Amino acid sequence: MPKVKYHFNTSSLKYEKVVIGWKKRLLRILGWLSTAVVFGAIIMLFSYNLFDSPKEKQLRRQLEETSYQVDILKQRAEQVEAVLRDLQERDNTIYRVIFESEPIPESIREAGYGGIDRYRSLRDLYNADLVTDVTKTFDKLSKQLYVQSKSFDEVWDLAKNKSQMLSAIPAIQPVANKDLRRMASGYGMRIHPIYKTFKMHTGMDFTAPVGTEIHATGNGIIARVEYNGRGYGNNIIINHGFGYQTLYGHMSKMMVRPGQRVSRGDLIGYVGNSGTSTGPHLHYEVHRGGNPVNPINFYYNDLTPEEYEMMVEMSSKTGQSFD
Repeated sequence: MPKVKYHFNTSSLKYEKVVIGWKKRLLRILGWLSTAVVFGAIIMLFSYNLFDSPKEKQLRRQLEETSYQVDILKQRAEQVEAVLRDLQERDNTIYRVIFESEPIPESIREAGYGGIDRYRSLRDLYNADLVTDVTKTFDKLSKQLYVQSKSFDEVWDLAKNKSQMLSAIPAIQPVANKDLRRMASGYGMRIHPIYKTFKMHTGMDFTAPVGTEIHATGNGIIARVEYNGRGYGNNIIINHGFGYQTLYGHMSKMMVRPGQRVSRGDLIGYVGNSGTSTGPHLHYEVHRGGNPVNPINFYYNDLTPEEYEMMVEMSSKTGQSFD
């Protein structure tokens, strides 16, 4: 029951009952409610700023877990990238060297994957920089793995043709030369026998009597049989495939025809003195990819290491060529 309040009336010198009107009661109630609302709002404001709601705690926990998972993905991507780099190194320096294939240029391996707009949709995400970085890493890995897969397909094809390639590569001396005394002039700058000036000698000269047998140094197809050709006289070119060709010049007689298949060791003609030549000899060249290379690098089938070393020493001596 509400308390009854009295006040002392100084005029009548009596205690009189205090009567509160409904308007005053309403104002008091509204004041109490306003005060409660203000204090409640203040308390809620502080609570929302200082303390997380259960929903916020759950979302924050999910974000932390997502960030942790993205970090793990980034670490795994770095591990995959390290393994891929090792495969790329092996591919270029081992597998392709074995099969004498050109390595894949870095410009192809490191090619970009799309433009900057590719990642526009990730800008508004939480930890956008981290998510974008990981996405770029996986895109790059995807491109490099595709390139590496294509490379291994090519290496596999090379492996299937390895035996055919080994038979085709010029790997013996074109004339019988067991004592190595027939090697007269090597690959490199030599004095021209007629003009007496230094000139690039793109092959090797083997001296031998006219009529000495000349043999194909690898399997292939006769690409050219030329009589009285300029400089090389009677000469033959064999196309071995896999980017290799060999040339045999200054012959006295040729025993093959264009388009004929020959095997390593087959007789193709005889030593002569035709063309621009100062004495009976065979001028022999090896071309790879259309460019002349030193033939001395291709005698591994019929020379011991000691003989090969002697051949290298003899061929390196600067002197006069025979053509």
